[in-house]
Amino acid sequence: MSDDTVSTVLGIDIGGTKMAAALVSADGTIVIEDRIATPAGDADQVFAALGELVGRVLGDASPLAVGIGSAGPLDATHGLVSPVNITGWRNFPLVDRVRALVDVPVTLGVDGHCFALGEFWTGAGRDVQTLLGIVVSTGVGGGLVVDGRPLLGQSGNAAHIGHVVVDQNGESCACGSYGCVETYASGPRMVARAQRRGWRTDEVVDAAVLAADAAAGDEIALAIFDDGAQALAAGIVATAVTVDLTTVVIGGGVSKAGPVLFDPLEAWVKRLAQLPFVADLSVVPAQLANAGLLGAAHQAWSSIR
Repeated sequence: MSDDTVSTVLGIDIGGTKMAAALVSADGTIVIEDRIATPAGDADQVFAALGELVGRVLGDASPLAVGIGSAGPLDATHGLVSPVNITGWRNFPLVDRVRALVDVPVTLGVDGHCFALGEFWTGAGRDVQTLLGIVVSTGVGGGLVVDGRPLLGQSGNAAHIGHVVVDQNGESCACGSYGCVETYASGPRMVARAQRRGWRTDEVVDAAVLAADAAAGDEIALAIFDDGAQALAAGIVATAVTVDLTTVVIGGGVSKAGPVLFDPLEAWVKRLAQLPFVADLSVVPAQLANAGLLGAAHQAWSSIR
């Protein structure tokens, strides 16, 4: 066992698009990291892929603890996950299954919380004490850090901003509700809405292509990003006036659209945030490519300190 893996924890980040794992030291340094695409399949097939990933990262290392960030919803008390975008896992006993692989303390948090913690620890939020982190990708996840501590809620699902309803008469959402932020701002839903308006209807495309076309001036793509930005802004401002925060950090694959997303988002936030205590709300891009992993590791370190 190498010296640099003796005092590490294992961070695991699970989403609908990819799964990642890393050994992380107490100062936030990633010693080794690996990732795979999240496979389709039943519960055991998905977990088998995760187990292989964990095995590759661990090698002969013995981490002090494991922190897991998973797409939600979840039941942190009982270690169960039911990710909206991983249909094979419903009330899946993730904590018990991971503990069977690595016999150390295991903690579980929503991926959005882990993203927020990671950016708070070493990223764009390291100079503030209260922030909202949002991951815009296959879905839309969120997490809050308030006065330097994660705000988890009774079940561990607080700040699930992707399922804040911004249009009660809107499109149906995978969660069962209508008009959620995620129905307008997630990558797959934006692509689907653009294609219904006639954009690239005969092609297999993703949000990166939609963003490139928006940057090139495509009217449909620009309108779809504006709709997504409006929904995100509504969720952000609702959270800001509830929690009294000043900083929002946004990451995830869709955030890589850059100004195509952030310019209309800034305009919509400014338009909607009219109360004086949120008038200076700052919305910034994430600084870390692996904030979820680092947040999961931060969670693990906190559990053994």
